Amino acid sequence: MTQPTPDTQKMLDSLRTAVAETLERKRRLGQYAVIWEDGKPVLVGDDAPPQQASEQYRQDQESH
Repeated sequence: MTQPTPDTQKMLDSLRTAVAETLERKRRLGQYAVIWEDGKPVLVGDDAPPQQASEQYRQDQESH
């Protein structure tokens, strides 16, 4: 794999920092977040809807 240019690396670092700060803010506020894990969206956080409900919603959206 090739190394990103210094400018590209700065952009990636900025994006990672922004995402980390946003996830931390959502955690402190008690809000759930949707992340991508193993090729699927996953709801994380104390107030996240049950996975079964989100799976049903996804299936309903795919059927339309």
